[in-house]
Amino acid sequence: MGSTVAEHTPGVYFVIQNGQKLLATRNLAPGRRVYREDLVNINEVEYRLWNPSRSKLGAAIMKGLKRNPIVPSAKVLYLGVASGTTCSHVSDIIGDLGHVWGVDFAPRPIRDLIDQVAKYRKNLTPILSDARQPQGYSFQVPKVETIFADVAQPDQADIVVKNARLFLKKGGYAMLSIKSRSIDVGKEPAEIYKGQIKILEAGGFRVEEVVELDPYELDHALALASLV
Repeated sequence: MGSTVAEHTPGVYFVIQNGQKLLATRNLAPGRRVYREDLVNINEVEYRLWNPSRSKLGAAIMKGLKRNPIVPSAKVLYLGVASGTTCSHVSDIIGDLGHVWGVDFAPRPIRDLIDQVAKYRKNLTPILSDARQPQGYSFQVPKVETIFADVAQPDQADIVVKNARLFLKKGGYAMLSIKSRSIDVGKEPAEIYKGQIKILEAGGFRVEEVVELDPYELDHALALASLV
């Protein structure tokens, strides 16, 4: 029996294959893989299977995230883009009419992002810079509808607030991957999540969802917040 596909939310799909329900996006660069993921052709459309154990956003979707503001045509600022595993799926979702600006301070991952991902995706702009100093790339990034942050820093929520002041449209969304062990290894993750949520709220956000990412990512949660 062949594979079947159903749209879960705009731009995000579930592929049913051998009795399994697998997360996927429609490949914006047909024939190309980013992290050795499987490609599946269904009705002459190529989908990339999305490994939730290698993606905080993918994990949150699998854990029941109710709202995903990363949709077709969206403008997204991605903080902590690394070599582009999740960002490539964001690129798939937003399509040719959207754009994602990917920021990372490490030269090697940015080089890999340029050579292996951005070269084949015109809706992706890599930026070598420090997300803690957003003024350094303010001339490159316009106002966006969504900020996605996956930064392994103790001041994760503060970084989101700083970037939101410069780049996020009123009513826009922030998606913060909270890495509890990057903040304090001695505290319970739930306590750390609450602390990061308070920082977002003090920065003008209304936190709408908090999704714990176990078992895909241990001691991680994803917070979805809107700018009020």
